[in-house]
Amino acid sequence: EATLDLAERRRIRSAIRELQRQELERDEETLASKRFRPERSSHRQDDKENWPQSRRLEEEQQAALAALSEQLEAITSVEELTKLLRAAGEYEERKLIRAAIRKLRAEEIE
Repeated sequence: EATLDLAERRRIRSAIRELQRQELERDEETLASKRFRPERSSHRQDDKENWPQSRRLEEEQQAALAALSEQLEAITSVEELTKLLRAAGEYEERKLIRAAIRKLRAEEIE
C-alpha cells in the first residue's frame, strides 16, 4: 500500500531495517552454534556402517606392526634396516624402523 506521508515511510523503512538486522543476527547465531558446537563424546564419531570394517583394518594393522617389531629385533645391521625403511610405505612402519636404527646405533656407540 502506497503512502504519501514521509514520516510514515521513514517508520516503515526503519521497521524493515530492524527486521533485516534481527534476521541477520539470528543467522549469525545459528552459524556460530554450528561452527563451535562442542563434541558430544571424546572419541570421533565414525560412520556406524563402516565402523566394523575400519575396526578390523585397524586390528590387522596393529598385528602387522607387532610382527614387524619382532622382525626388527632380529635384524642387527643398520644397512638392512635402512633398506627396509626405504621400502616401507606406512608412517607407523617407518617409525618403528627408525626407532630400531636408533637403538642399534646407540648400542654401537656403547
